[in-house]
Amino acid sequence: MRIDNRVASLVLFSLGAIVTALGALLLATIDGSASLSALRVVPDTGFEMLQAISDAGLAIMGLAIGAGLALGLAGIGAGLGMGTASAAALGAITEKPETFGKSILYVVFIEAVAIYGFVIAFLLIGLISTVLA
Repeated sequence: MRIDNRVASLVLFSLGAIVTALGALLLATIDGSASLSALRVVPDTGFEMLQAISDAGLAIMGLAIGAGLALGLAGIGAGLGMGTASAAALGAITEKPETFGKSILYVVFIEAVAIYGFVIAFLLIGLISTVLA
């Protein structure tokens, strides 16, 4: 059975997103001033960490997930576009070397998409300090 690289990449990306979200949830639910022994154990459910979730913790988790999605999806989109456009640009440059400037310009525009995702992720992470205040 042959495994498609795109399917494997999508599965790995999904697992990474899930692990990142769970890590962000864990970090957002633990209060720095409280110790782990201060968390109550509910006899019926047994979920100690769910007792410590607050509105600020959920906001921080949402910002972290949003930043991860902005950076990850922009990177994936730019990577797919870069692969397609650079292959076409190299083919055009080989046939007509005078098209080098136009071809490089298209590749640079695609790279800007990844930079936009990076900027949005930084803006979202910067909002975490306003949630904590």
